[in-house]
This record gives sequence, C-alpha cells and structure tokens, in this order.
Amino acid sequence: MISPHDPAQSVRHAGLAELDVALRSSRQDTLATFADFERGLHELAVPHGETLNPPLWELGHVGWFQEFWIARNPQRNAGVNAEPEVLRASGVRPQADALYHSSEVAHATRWALPLPSADATRADLAAQLARTLELLRQADGDDAALYFFRLALLHEDMHHEAALGMAQSLGLPIADVRWHPAPLGERRAELAFAAGPWTVGRSGPGFAFDNELQAHVQRLPASHIDSRVLRWADYLPFVEANGYTEPRWWSDAGCTWLAAERPVGPRYTRRTGRSWQQWRQGQWCELDPTWPACHLTAFEAEAWCRWAGRRLPTEAEWERAAVDQAGAFEWGQVWEWTASPFEPYAGFEAHPYRDYSAPWFGSRRVLRGASFMTQPRMRDPRYRNFYAPHRNDVPAGLRSCQL
Repeated sequence: MISPHDPAQSVRHAGLAELDVALRSSRQDTLATFADFERGLHELAVPHGETLNPPLWELGHVGWFQEFWIARNPQRNAGVNAEPEVLRASGVRPQADALYHSSEVAHATRWALPLPSADATRADLAAQLARTLELLRQADGDDAALYFFRLALLHEDMHHEAALGMAQSLGLPIADVRWHPAPLGERRAELAFAAGPWTVGRSGPGFAFDNELQAHVQRLPASHIDSRVLRWADYLPFVEANGYTEPRWWSDAGCTWLAAERPVGPRYTRRTGRSWQQWRQGQWCELDPTWPACHLTAFEAEAWCRWAGRRLPTEAEWERAAVDQAGAFEWGQVWEWTASPFEPYAGFEAHPYRDYSAPWFGSRRVLRGASFMTQPRMRDPRYRNFYAPHRNDVPAGLRSCQL
C-alpha cells in the first residue's frame, strides 16, 4: 500500500496551508535554477531545438500559467467543470497571452518574441504569486476550489524538471545537489505477481490529471518484474557487445532512429580506452557504473530487453508492482519507459487545460515513476508521464520483465 506520508499523496490532497508552502517552495526552485542559466549562458541564449525553449520564455510562462488559471480565471472555483475559453481580464502584464500562451504561441517563434527582461519577468512572477497566495487564503478547502492551485503547482514543478533537463543538454552546472543522480544497490531481484485483476487509474477525492482518471479493472498475466531500474553496469555490456550495430535487437522504428541519428552509445556517454565517461555539469567525468542508466530512448530500452531476453513492463504491470509491493519495488531514480502507448482510458474526459493530454494520445509512449530531477511531491505511482519514443533528453531508463 502507498504510505500516507508520501509527499506526492499529500500534495494531491493539500489544503490551504500546505499549498501556500508548496507554491512558495516551487517558485524558489524555479528562480534558483533560472539563476544557474543566467550564470552559465551569455545573454540567456540557447539554440533553436525541438527539446529547448528560451529560458526567459520558460520563466515567464510558469508565472503566466498560474495567473491565467487562477487570478484571471473567473471560474477558478468550478475546478474541472470550469469553461476553458471563458473571457478573462488582463493580468500583471498586458498582452501576456501573446507571449506565453503555449497553445497559441508556436514553439519555433519563441526565440523572436519581445520578452521582458529577466528582472522585469521576476517582478511579474512576484506579483503573480502574491495574488495567487491572496486568493488561496480566500478559497474554500474543497477539491473544486483548490483544483487550479494544485494544477499550477504541479505545472511549475514539471517545468522545473524540464529546465534541469535543458541545463544538462546545454552542459550547464546545476548548483543544487538535490537534482544530481545517486548510486543504486547491486542487487536487482525479481518480484513475482500471480495473474489476476488490477484496478488501473485513479478515483476518489483529491487532485488528478485527466488522463489518470476513469479507474478500471484489467486482468494482468503472471509476471516477474525487476525490483529496481538498470544501472550503467547492467546496460553498458549491451553497448560493448556491439548492440548499437546489430539490427536484430532493434524494432523497425528503432532501426530508423539508428539510421538517422547514428549513435555509438547512449547520449552523454563516450568510451575512452577501457573506461566510460559521462558528460555532466559541463565536463566529461568518469561514469559511475552504480548510477541508473539514463537518457535512453524507448528504442534503446527495447533493444536492451531483446538482447537480454527480457521485455518492458506494461504501465499496468508497473503500477501494480509500485502500489502492491511498495516496500520492495524501488522507483524514483529515473523515468521508466513502458511498453504502453499513451492512450486515453475508456470514458476519458478532458479537463479545462485541454492541451495537457488529448493532443498527444497515440503519438507518445507512457513512462512511469519519477527521476532524480523530479520534485518529490510530483512522485506518484499512478502518474502517467508521456514522451515521443525518440526522446533522450529526458532522464529516462528502464526496468524489465521476464518474457
């Protein structure tokens, strides 16, 4: 069973006082990581790229999102029943929608926007947060009235993790050691599960993302699943056995990715003689084989499984193990690729933030768990993360099941 003291569970049910503390804490981390970008980037410039955003845009966007759904939302007390297109007054910065509305501002255009300065953006965020906390103090304590406060909190936490991943891709040092990986124990046991029904998804009170709802029963086969994710010591023998040049280990989509990208090994790693190095904090350092294998695509995860005679778990199998054997099932070190495409549960109903789930059904793969870059309050065994299978900027790895 899930511990009642789990921070992810508590934030899903957080009341006024807990949300006040969490919103302030999240903003402190946002600003601290932005300061790392200011120290490491000349004029905060980043190259155009699918997985990047201008840091100044990211900073303004998290404040805009909070204000858009709370202070500017006349239906904020309606929770999931709020009308997303309701007429809104302007906020702290007039015309902010034209700068930060991610559903309407095309990704490729964000580098050319007339964004306010870093100091002006910080001032906007301070004013937006002050108004949010004022409205929080006036709010009722029920789930509907607190829905958008919880949503804005977790949205900012997601963008904080994205900023950490972007810093890794740019080779920027991150000062806070909370966001660095940690070693894993050598033992990788197998946890056994008998065939039987499992209720997938979330129901009941508290906050939920729309794609988590519509709890339903699935009948799962008997399975044996790893008790922890793979370490580099588990993954690198596949690379050393010329795994990246053997098409038999790769799916058709994986072979297409190999042909296009021509990797010789996992991202942020290189072989030097008989040793391996990893690119971290802007420099090459000796790779620690006890760290979790990380920044792998779904194609690499599947290829390792074929090479090892294993398979990826489905998201339902992963969820059953994480909830039913919480004490033995170690997770939270890296996001974990599953075999499941990101699809809606039957009866899916989109929440007011329409672009959160629905646009991505059918084109993404489900990841479960959390990573060393994830805020602890985000870590939830029923949370469904989702990315395109070719993404390796995400701190993602894998665990496996017996065939």
